Amino acid sequence: MPTTDELSAPEASPARITYRAALARDAADQAEVFYHAVMQGAASHYALSQRRAWANALPREASAWAVRHALYTTLVAVCDGRCVGFLELDIEGGRIETLYVWPSLTGRGIGTTLLIHAERILLEQGVDRVEIEASEVLFDRLLRRGWENRGEQWVERSGESLKRYRLEKRLSAIET
Repeated sequence: MPTTDELSAPEASPARITYRAALARDAADQAEVFYHAVMQGAASHYALSQRRAWANALPREASAWAVRHALYTTLVAVCDGRCVGFLELDIEGGRIETLYVWPSLTGRGIGTTLLIHAERILLEQGVDRVEIEASEVLFDRLLRRGWENRGEQWVERSGESLKRYRLEKRLSAIET
């Protein structure tokens, strides 16, 4: 399990981004990353009404996100002392619960690096596969990273239907 020490980032990541286990002080930033990733980052994939329903599914309050740290192993990407991306991992369930990156920083490898760290943690805990329920935003990116599509799903949030995909990946200590 990661400590609060920073995790090493692959060379492809921007030098000013560091990765570590979440701290209570990250919770307010997590709330903002989640809200903006949904409202701005998903704008080309989901209608405004869908994004509002999705964003309202989790409170925009630090205390709610801090409580989630007790439920999930949470990894954060930090830039200039602020959380700019995060991943919540259910180790026992072999699931990635959430993965969000600040919209203007997408495409820079932050989400990929968080996934790499999560996969390493799972392997260290003896887990050989991981699953995620991914939005349309993440779907193609995850397929390119070796995830397998296990089917389309529809989830209801505040009367809105949102399309997502159940994906799975077999983990190996040696990436191909």
